[in-house]
Amino acid sequence: MSFLNAAINNVKDEFLKEQLQDRVDIIGHKIKFMDRVPLIVLNSDNEVNPLLNELLTIAGGDVVAAPVLARVLIYQDQLQGMTGLMGAVPALLEKEWPAVEFSRLYLMDTLNGDFKDPQYLVSILEDLAEILYPGYFVFGTEGKNWMSFGV
Repeated sequence: MSFLNAAINNVKDEFLKEQLQDRVDIIGHKIKFMDRVPLIVLNSDNEVNPLLNELLTIAGGDVVAAPVLARVLIYQDQLQGMTGLMGAVPALLEKEWPAVEFSRLYLMDTLNGDFKDPQYLVSILEDLAEILYPGYFVFGTEGKNWMSFGV
C-alpha cells in the first residue's frame, strides 16, 4: 500500500475518504495502459529534488537520475516560487536535454501544504498527472500551482 492510500485510509469522514479514493482511482484508470513518462524534478541549483518522487510514480512518472534521460523536467524549489524560478531556470537549462528539446518544462510553486493531509496530497497528484499527460487531465490549477515553461 502506498503512503497515499494509507493517508486516505486514515480519513474519518467516509464520504470524503470515498471522494479522495475516487480521484486517485480515476488517474490510475486513465494511465493504466499508457507509457510511463521519464522525468526528473530539479531545484533552482539544478540538484535533484526528491520531494515528489512517490507521487510522481503514482501519477505515471518514471523518475530518472539525470536530466539527459528525462522527457519531462519539473523545477520545484521550496525556497522559490514559480516567479523566482522563471528568472532562474533559463540559465540552468542545457539544450541537449530531451525535455528542453521537446518543450516539456514545468515550474511548480512552493508546496506549503501539509504532506500528511490526504486532500493536499491528492491535489498534488492531480497536478502531476496533468503535467505528465497533458490533454488527458485538466484539473484547472495550471497557472496557479504549476505552469508550462517555454524556452
